[in-house]
Amino acid sequence: MDVHEVIRTKRATRVFADRPVAEEAVRRILNAGRRAESSKNSQPWHFVAVRGKETLKKLSGCGPYAGHLAGAAFAVAVIAPEPATPWISFDLGQAVAYMQLAAWELGIGSCIAAMYEPAKARAILGVPDRLSLDVAVSFGYPAPDQRRPGLVKGGRRPFEDVVRWERW
Repeated sequence: MDVHEVIRTKRATRVFADRPVAEEAVRRILNAGRRAESSKNSQPWHFVAVRGKETLKKLSGCGPYAGHLAGAAFAVAVIAPEPATPWISFDLGQAVAYMQLAAWELGIGSCIAAMYEPAKARAILGVPDRLSLDVAVSFGYPAPDQRRPGLVKGGRRPFEDVVRWERW
């Protein structure tokens, strides 16, 4: 699959098949995040890869929209220094996007989970208080009814509504 096709077909996956993801694929996904661009090549991230079902279940309780973590084959908690400046947040977003695109190329779905209770999430994973943990990403093979290669309800705004040329 080429990059354009990966981007065109990628959708959030919140329901996963009960199927493990091979170690090689997990490492490939993590490496994609590690290789992401960052401001001044600062690479401000750390990743905690979580495969334990009990830990995934606990993390799923750290936000009202994080339930999909419980059913994932694995998750990646994205750790950053405090305070998270706009540039650090941008860099983390790029790292997450790279991981998600690398996963989708392998047929592995993903979904971002906001950690509404970051202190609780840090405690679960043993992350020091001086670091932030605001986002985790679930990964796994989509449940059979979750594969949606085409546009979904609502789709995307038309190109002409989003893009301006030269000036507003």
